[in-house]
Amino acid sequence: MKAGIHPEYKKVVFLDTSSDYKFLSGSTKSSDETIEWEDGNTYPLIRVEISSDSHPFYTGKQKADKAGGRVDRFKKKYNLS
Repeated sequence: MKAGIHPEYKKVVFLDTSSDYKFLSGSTKSSDETIEWEDGNTYPLIRVEISSDSHPFYTGKQKADKAGGRVDRFKKKYNLS
């Protein structure tokens, strides 16, 4: 590999903000926020909105559209029966 053109790869902690799930992984992404991990070391903290802990594919909890189709949503919007 050519020296000086590749980003630095280091360990970071990813925090799923929707479920407060944390995991340690390697990444080239950096952050000004840090967190102390279970091993006692301090790592950069990367906040993510979705991880395997909260994603419907992995949890099996799919959101069902309970409003129905277009006609049902229209009727609900305009208070029609």
